[in-house]
Amino acid sequence: MTLARLRVAALDCPDPVALADFYSAITGWPVRPSSSEDPDWIELVADGGVTLAFQRVDDYAPPDWPGQRAPQQAHLDFAVRSLAEGENALAALGVRRHPVQPEPAEFLVFLDPAGHPFCLVRED
Repeated sequence: MTLARLRVAALDCPDPVALADFYSAITGWPVRPSSSEDPDWIELVADGGVTLAFQRVDDYAPPDWPGQRAPQQAHLDFAVRSLAEGENALAALGVRRHPVQPEPAEFLVFLDPAGHPFCLVRED
């Protein structure tokens, strides 16, 4: 029996509009128009069952992955047909590749504009 359905995954950040625009460029999901004009919470319009949201946090500190000073606690994986093509597309967005790459043949780790690690994962 299902108890609940995941609806939103939210990321803390210093600038929700900028981070929403960044992930919109990756996913192709548009930024949801805000009915409340609340710049502290922004969502994307997802094409699946779960959407991404971005929430302003004062004094935000990015994760220190793979260190544990400020652990990541969560991260996003995006499936791509080609890691090289995906990386080239991210480079055009100004994305930083993380210096630590545990399994570069299977997935690549990047940092979003707020410093959250996320991965491009090779589709099977």
